[in-house]
Amino acid sequence: MEQDKVKQVFRSSITNPFLQGCKASIPIAVGYIPIAITFGLVAKSAGIPDHITLLMSFLVFAGASQFVGVNLIALGTNPWEIVLTTFILNLRHFLMSASLSRRIDASVSKAWRCLLAFGITDETFSVASMQKDQTLSPCFIMALNMLAYTAWTAGTWAGIFLATGLPASLQASMGIALYAMFIGLLVPSLKNSKPIVLVVLISMSISLALSWLPLTQSMSAGWKIIISTMIAALAAAIIYPKGLEV
Repeated sequence: MEQDKVKQVFRSSITNPFLQGCKASIPIAVGYIPIAITFGLVAKSAGIPDHITLLMSFLVFAGASQFVGVNLIALGTNPWEIVLTTFILNLRHFLMSASLSRRIDASVSKAWRCLLAFGITDETFSVASMQKDQTLSPCFIMALNMLAYTAWTAGTWAGIFLATGLPASLQASMGIALYAMFIGLLVPSLKNSKPIVLVVLISMSISLALSWLPLTQSMSAGWKIIISTMIAALAAAIIYPKGLEV
């Protein structure tokens, strides 16, 4: 009888949506930790106060936007330009959240849906969207997001903590980690997709033009990024109306 009870508990734990979400989130959490540590180090080297860095991870929870935000803050960019830039970078989250909301039971309240949407990232969306079940459990998505969120915030704290023990010269050199990370993310895509190469070249050309043209030389870095991003995205939509093949 006791063995039957143990088997029953074990089987129920396997089918528990929350535990399934935690299990599915482990690879994401492991991948987030080193990037979050890098973010903490970069923010520290850029002179961002520790509490601001932690609040960015607690309240924003968007890796690429946080790195870009730190870079723009370090450049002295206008706050509204930073908000607009990060808004454009995160527009895809509206589409990801809308896609997943169709697979959540209609009885789930709007408050819960907002909480679930906050934790959606590129990686958690990919894992959730690949689930075989047509209807996704809110507990599964909550666990999936929660473990990833915990790893990101813990990694940010660890990066700040590690940065305090580094020599000033090494802290200053950590600023290049931001560019190294973006190059590391971009190069694999460039190898496998000619359309992405073209879009990147368009964006670079626009950015260079804005920096060299007399009428736009005085434009702030934030607006240059915003304009380059929007024009490159528009060009990609016109040239490749069916989407980029990665």
